[in-house]
Amino acid sequence: MNFFMAIKYFCKEAATSFARNRLLSIATVTTVAICVFILGLAFLITLYANQFIDRLESNVEMVAFLDNQLSEDQIAAIESEIKKLPEVQSVTVISKDQSLEQLQKNLNHEDLGIMVGHNPLPNTLQIKARDARQTPGLAIRISNIYGIYKINYGQGIVEKLFDITKWVRNLSVFLILVLAFGAVFLIATNIRLAIFARRKEIYLMKLIGATNWFIRWPFFLEGMLMGLVGSIVAVLLLIVGYSSILKKIPTLGQFSLVLDTSTMLLIYTSLVIMGIFLGVLGTSISLNRFLDNLE
Repeated sequence: MNFFMAIKYFCKEAATSFARNRLLSIATVTTVAICVFILGLAFLITLYANQFIDRLESNVEMVAFLDNQLSEDQIAAIESEIKKLPEVQSVTVISKDQSLEQLQKNLNHEDLGIMVGHNPLPNTLQIKARDARQTPGLAIRISNIYGIYKINYGQGIVEKLFDITKWVRNLSVFLILVLAFGAVFLIATNIRLAIFARRKEIYLMKLIGATNWFIRWPFFLEGMLMGLVGSIVAVLLLIVGYSSILKKIPTLGQFSLVLDTSTMLLIYTSLVIMGIFLGVLGTSISLNRFLDNLE
């Protein structure tokens, strides 16, 4: 049997088995659809959680308070020194007059400076790190620079934020792995039932000299087909659900639920590929066990 005839035979056998064992095929496709749907849902939630966490971390910045005795040239020199640090993304000088003006706006009290007789606020530097997790260590380095008497970045709260975000990310990855393992187990169980229903046929093929790979290929193609159909059903459900959510709540405050088209297309394509992979993996696990028992 040449290559093209073999491929044609394997495809025909896979399609015949899929149609012949309709109940088992539907059960497996449904299992794949449910598993891929839950995986897709978990992945989207994880993606949004990471976006929200990244937004929180991006808002972390330091405020360095400068001595009042510093001249403008000295302030410019401190700014230049901080900008040279590789961990620093940006440095913004906020003069005491700008700080007072902002305070007056916040308090809705335009003559606050006149009331106190002078401007008691110091000149400050707003500093943002390239990686928010570098903020605590960077703050220690900057606090040792001459002319800076205090630096504030929300000490204690920021460290707790980083601990929480790390825990959320690790938990998300763990849940996705658990769901993927459960999906493989359920798919393997359903396919094992399909293989058991054809055990006599497989046994006869072994008796007439068929190799294990010759027996495996139709099942692999059947597993790919069931994985493909199931994942497409799951993706369609996700598309409908996602569109419905966007119509009702497109934003949560300043946090948008809308992802760009290329990202969503990549996610949906990945889920289809994952569904095919789960189908092949479940088939491989079940089939290898059955064939090993025939040896």
